[in-house]
Amino acid sequence: MSAARRAVPGPGARLFVALLHVMPQHALSRLVLRATRAQTPWLKNLITRLFLARFALDMSEALESDPYRYSSFNALFTRALRPGARPVAAGAGIVVSPVDGTVSEAGTIEDGRLLQAKGHSYRLEALLAGQPWAARFARGAFATLYLAPHDYHRIHMPLTGRLLDTVYVPGRLFSVNASAVAHVPGLFARNERVLTLFEGERGAFAVVLVGALNVGSIATVWAGDVTPAPRRRLTRLPCPPLTLAKGEELGRFNMGSTVIVLLESGRGQWLPELRALRPVRLGEPLGTMT
Repeated sequence: MSAARRAVPGPGARLFVALLHVMPQHALSRLVLRATRAQTPWLKNLITRLFLARFALDMSEALESDPYRYSSFNALFTRALRPGARPVAAGAGIVVSPVDGTVSEAGTIEDGRLLQAKGHSYRLEALLAGQPWAARFARGAFATLYLAPHDYHRIHMPLTGRLLDTVYVPGRLFSVNASAVAHVPGLFARNERVLTLFEGERGAFAVVLVGALNVGSIATVWAGDVTPAPRRRLTRLPCPPLTLAKGEELGRFNMGSTVIVLLESGRGQWLPELRALRPVRLGEPLGTMT
């Protein structure tokens, strides 16, 4: 993400945000879901060609380096990396980036609020849809990580943890680009999302997978595709007895969006250099839990 993501939006950006409020967000996203999973060669190759003309993908890191050999565009978008392409920082207390992306905001949760963008904050209670475990993060640390279209789109564990809860929260599908983040109040607490809660060796942590416009679906490794849900209502999903190691795959975005990592109150802190606009790579240290 470039500094343009922080630029003050002009009239065109405000018009774009106004259109977001009236466009059929879920219908468009379902259409994208069908198109990106199409396996008809001419269609998936056309989508791939158009995408590559706009975004530069580093296919040298991919397990399959030829973008046209994937069964669908979505398979390319959620491509696996070569073994060893993302070393994961060792150490029980070291929190690593769960994704390739860019820091949107990072800091501490103050008075139960997280910073969305300069001048805008939103409530933790709203983000977590009133879950009883939200209190564990009331004075914790948060990091919001934005995945651009060219990024690797699988989501991995920031720490080793035992799965405690998975909750689907229905909502809107606003874009998560700079204009929307700057102009849509409480965007991350309004969009469709999947909440995952884990217990680690040094306290609780949560990974929130935020949906967005044209995100065909959000999947976890234990529940498969969670969105789009057959019924758009808050749903607690079955949680198998499962412990995932730090760096192990947690889930994926079928098209891009945002991940929010929460660390339990009084247990976690970010590295001083973790600031807005900083690029991050899967497996690199972001902070510590004590």
